[in-house]
Formats: sequence, C-alpha cells, structure tokens
Amino acid sequence: MSGQRKIIHIDMDAFYASVEQRDNPQLRHKPVIVGGDPGGRGVVATCSYEARRFGIHSAMSCARAYRLCPQAIFVRPRFDAYRTVSVQIREIFHQYTDLVEPLSLDEAYLDVTGNKPGIQSATWVAQEIRQKIRQTTRLTASAGVSYNKFLAKLASDMKKPDGLTVVTPEQAQGVIDSLPVRRFHGIGRVTEKKMQQRGILTGADLKRHSLAELQQLFGKAGSYYYSIARGIDLRPVQPNRVRKSIGKETTLSEDIADRGQMLTIIGDLAERVAGLLQAKETSGLTLTLKVKYADFQTVTRAFTRMNRSNRRLKCCVWQKNCWIKPKRGSDQCGCWG
Repeated sequence: MSGQRKIIHIDMDAFYASVEQRDNPQLRHKPVIVGGDPGGRGVVATCSYEARRFGIHSAMSCARAYRLCPQAIFVRPRFDAYRTVSVQIREIFHQYTDLVEPLSLDEAYLDVTGNKPGIQSATWVAQEIRQKIRQTTRLTASAGVSYNKFLAKLASDMKKPDGLTVVTPEQAQGVIDSLPVRRFHGIGRVTEKKMQQRGILTGADLKRHSLAELQQLFGKAGSYYYSIARGIDLRPVQPNRVRKSIGKETTLSEDIADRGQMLTIIGDLAERVAGLLQAKETSGLTLTLKVKYADFQTVTRAFTRMNRSNRRLKCCVWQKNCWIKPKRGSDQCGCWG
C-alpha cells in the first residue's frame, strides 16, 4: 500500500462477554449473555460466540434470548471492569501511533502510516498489536487493514473472532462488489430493505447508481454510499475530535408495537450512554430521543433541563448518583424524572 494511508481497525471479540468468561472460569465455553434479567424487561448488551450460535444478538430482549437458549447464563454488565481493560488496550495502541480514534470501549481506528517503531508493513503492526492484547488482557481482537477507514472496518469483520484481514487497493473493488450491502458500515436494516426494493443487493449493484440517483433516494447519505461503492473514504483518523454529543442507537430486525419492549430497548441504550458519560466524567444537558419508522419517517423529541441544584438522586439505570440533576423538589432521578 505504498503511497496510501495505512489504517487498522481493531475490534475486540464479544468484548463484555469475553471479559466475563476470562474472569470467571465457570463461564468459559458456555453461552453467556451480558444484559438484564430474562424474567423482566432486560436487553442483551452482548453475548458470547457460544450464545450467538442460537441466533442471539445485541439489542434483543433477554426474554427472547432465554427462549432461544434456556441454558444460557445471564450476567449483569460490569462497566468498571470493561473500562479497565479498555485503558490497557489503548495503551498498547499508543505504543505504535498517537493517531488513535476510539469508537467505543472495544473498538478503534489507528493510522499507522508513520508508526512509532517504524514498521513498514501495517499488517505486521496489526499482528503485533493483537499479540500484545492477548498477552496483556488474555482476550482476542480482530483486525482489518486497508488504505481507508471504511475498508479497514469492513475487513475486521470478515474473520471474526480472532482474525486478521488485509484489503489491498488491488483487492478493494472486488471485495466491495461481491459483498451484500448489509455488510457495509453505515447501512442498517432499514436502509438495506429500501435498497433491496430497488434491486441494490451487493456493492456492485450500488456502484451502478449515479451520485444524483443515490442522493435522490437517500439524501445526504447518498454521497457516502456513492463513494464507498468505489472504495473511496477520505475521512482521516481523528484522535482529538471534539464530541458535542454522546449517543447510542440500534436498528431492530423487525417492527415492534409493544410499549414495554420499546421501553426495554430505550433503557438499554440509556444505560450505554450513561456508561460513556461516566467514563468521560461528564454529564448531559439535553436528552434527545429519535425514532425512525419503517417508512423512514423520523420523529425527534428533546428535553433540556437547567438547574442550579446540586442535589442528586439514585439513578434508575445505574443505582448510583444520577448524571443529570433532578428537578427541584422532584423524587425522581434526572434520567426520567
């Protein structure tokens, strides 16, 4: 990849569940689900590969996961443990480059074009990083190596778990053309369905559409789809990007109308956001909820609370001090009060 950027995407394998299996030998080689109570309204945060064989995936209700795999072991998340491991992993990244863009506790982009050890091959760098992660944390990571972020992320998912995939400039278009669009980062189930209705099933199908056609069909995202179908992604790895918001979203595999299930999913997303806020030792001012329907109609609701009170109540998600202050005189925490 001479003359090209050298980008690595590192993605830890079933991160939360793998930490639980590492720390508790009795969970190893068993279907482990990290999430809520299967007898209540809990949601799967992640699950081990043993559990995934039963069709279980993140954002699924724990009740349904239990029906699919009654022998599964349900474990409550331990975010302090996951953050500790995440810090160890990022320290390894910075041994090779300061151009590290974390996406979450278990995932990051690295630009190793001019890496600190002076290793010419990005593939060798990725191999070393994966080895050090295994030695330091006793966990496995999958890696993708290519000349841009889109292809690196695409590659890291090809040989999970514990895999390493390289996509060279010569291979890129063939890889893109052959893959179904659902494998592309940035194309969720709803967008995939809309593309399928128009005969866009693979990267090759996507490439046959002009920029104007894709913009008409998908708005601003159409420009992104046009570029990735041609292996173009000019986004740099941004180690110091200023985040003005923190959020989490999910795409459901099927439409739901049950209010309880909706609240369960929202509660899980809120818990993840709360974890990110705690990790960054910050708080939120405005809460925003966005819902996109099957017909692509989007409804957004936001609530901003200005309060000078320093009083905090137990959070309904974390059972610790809430990250949003309660309204004066309220008996509820700031998340839902």
